[in-house]
Amino acid sequence: MKYLLVLAVVLFGVWLWRNNRKAERDGEAPRTPPSAALPQDMVRCPVCAVHLPRADALPGPGGQLYCSPEHRSSAGG
Repeated sequence: MKYLLVLAVVLFGVWLWRNNRKAERDGEAPRTPPSAALPQDMVRCPVCAVHLPRADALPGPGGQLYCSPEHRSSAGG
């Protein structure tokens, strides 16, 4: 009985694998997670050397970009 269950699981796995390959051949768009986004420019905080997206950085004196208000104020901005 357990061999029958193992056989059923293996056949189900093969069936899923073949269906996914068929979808790729038919030209369906690949399924990507919704969180996938385009790459962003990264900048480095001059105080702690953390890299963060330019959109999240805070501008400071002299055009420097900082990761937090504390680091911006410690730099004199």
